[in-house]
Amino acid sequence: VKVKIPFGTKYLDAIFSVPEKKPTYGVILTHGAGGDMNFPHLVSLAAYLASHGVLCLRFTCKGLNVAYRTKAFKAVVEYLKLSDDYKLSGVFLAGRSMGSRAAACVIRQRSQGDDDDDGFIRGLVCLSYPLHRPKLQSKLRDEDLLLVRCPVLFVSGSADEMCEKQLLEGVVSKMKAPKKIHWIDKANHGMAVKGRTTNDVMEEINAQVFSWLRENAPLQHK
Repeated sequence: VKVKIPFGTKYLDAIFSVPEKKPTYGVILTHGAGGDMNFPHLVSLAAYLASHGVLCLRFTCKGLNVAYRTKAFKAVVEYLKLSDDYKLSGVFLAGRSMGSRAAACVIRQRSQGDDDDDGFIRGLVCLSYPLHRPKLQSKLRDEDLLLVRCPVLFVSGSADEMCEKQLLEGVVSKMKAPKKIHWIDKANHGMAVKGRTTNDVMEEINAQVFSWLRENAPLQHK
């Protein structure tokens, strides 16, 4: 179901992937610095979640500024929260690369009392979280992660040039939130693995995300 979500004076393009039965929980999903909501990994994950009873709303926001992307993400959260079509008990925020930074920022701002934190956001899924710029490991983008309190799942490639394995493990060990990392062996930032098809890698990612969602939310149908 295609929708346009009001954002300031503009609209964000978004698509709902709707399960057959009435969903209790939803996932809001967005893309990285390049691409849009039709990035194949997002389409694959949205279809998988919907087929397993989880509503998925993915959206496009082209801004390359994290603050702007964070505002857009907030607008989408509010839109879904106030939606009459889908009365959800809670949502998980998910993003790929820069999209996961924006998702983490939204959650951090809510938990710090900039917004009313009413428990609607249940967790955070970071796909290929860009912990640092390539070859610039000295500056870590970890400030939001360290302040998040809800459960967090990281799915990263063990050969991700923007997220060195030991550095992410170090940040995660300092996080107060319940957290889990799933490493995709030998995958780069784009989740490409030599010798494996994209579909094969996506099946691994999708199954991991769904099983983690199930651990963190009772996904029974109303």
